[in-house]
Amino acid sequence: MSTDLRPGQKKALAIGVGVATLTLALVLGLLLVEHGPGNMGKGFLSGAAVGLVGAAVMVWRASAGKGRATTFERAWTQTGDERDDAVLTRALAVLGLLAFPLTGAATVAIGLGATVYMVLTLLLVAQAAVGAVSFVVINRRS
Repeated sequence: MSTDLRPGQKKALAIGVGVATLTLALVLGLLLVEHGPGNMGKGFLSGAAVGLVGAAVMVWRASAGKGRATTFERAWTQTGDERDDAVLTRALAVLGLLAFPLTGAATVAIGLGATVYMVLTLLLVAQAAVGAVSFVVINRRS
């Protein structure tokens, strides 16, 4: 059984969320360019552009044809079936369980004198890796 909304509702919701996200990213990026230290604003705008383009590609692939989209794309864009939703929910649950110990280890590392930027970057990479690995493992096992 599919969990799709009606096409008109889905398109309106996607456009509204996309416009709101783009507006928020631009406002925050321009504020950081003006008031942020160094090249923080340019980095934020570059990362936001890459993220928004990636999200747009996922939405396009999921809406173009369900046979072409991956399980992650269908689950993330909420166009998949119950299995897709269950795989994403379980992977995010694993990430949630491991986020607290990872953050605790990062806090200890910062307390012991490690560079804050390096530790926070490694924390973000570790959390992304945990999410990706857990999604792949749960997807293959179910």
